[in-house]
Amino acid sequence: MKSFKFLALALVLSAGAFSANAETITMASTTSTEQSGLFSHLLPAFKQASNIDIKVVAVGTGQAIDMARRGDADVLFVHDNAAEEKFVAEGFAAKRFPVMYNDFVLVGPKNDPAVVKGKDIAVALKKVATSNAAFVSRGDKSGTDAAERRLWTQAGVADAGPQVPNDRKGTGYRECGCGMGPALNIAASSNAYVLADRGTWLSFKNRADLAVLVEGDKRLFNQYGVMVVSPAKFPQLNSAGAQKFVDWVISPAGQSTIASYKIGGEQLFFPNAGQ
Repeated sequence: MKSFKFLALALVLSAGAFSANAETITMASTTSTEQSGLFSHLLPAFKQASNIDIKVVAVGTGQAIDMARRGDADVLFVHDNAAEEKFVAEGFAAKRFPVMYNDFVLVGPKNDPAVVKGKDIAVALKKVATSNAAFVSRGDKSGTDAAERRLWTQAGVADAGPQVPNDRKGTGYRECGCGMGPALNIAASSNAYVLADRGTWLSFKNRADLAVLVEGDKRLFNQYGVMVVSPAKFPQLNSAGAQKFVDWVISPAGQSTIASYKIGGEQLFFPNAGQ
């Protein structure tokens, strides 16, 4: 009996030693990659290939970039091309690598009170505004929030900024200052329209009376990029480990792992590294 206990203790200590020996990097990323379930699928495959653990801090893209600017993350995985290119231009990363894409969708009540259903997102948002329909905006400086603000502007409905709701968007427009999952929950409970990334929508369970009403517009394209945070600016970071992740996620192994993530047989993200 004593020998069995000794063996069990040895196995526990051995497992602890292996975990302690595993390298760790910190990734600043978006709520969509986390809440869609992608990282639960992707990161174990990387760990198996590299013995590197990744601590994910999932926030809005703007917050993730700010975190990387402070040197609080080794690698950045986000979806706002303009902000990413600015990050590189300012010297916070040597290069941005495209990784994958999906698209945004306009979700709303199945009975579609604003009559937005179709493939033109600009027309749909104009109808939301003119009908004063309930609309939940994230308002959190995320990649989705940045995309939504661009779409309002393209629809000819001027944007007064993420913290100041614009009356031209209709009296039903509200900002929650929250992530994609909570925004969808609010929309579900209040029969409101909301712009969502398709990955989070497909993994969202509490749909209530919501359905996808607008999709297929090329303006709804949603590209993700990955960057190693500059070791020149922040020599204390684990840049070597971060580079291993970047190299792996844009490699055939990483790209095929992304492509293999599906919910209900539907692929959530489409790899496009090197394109």
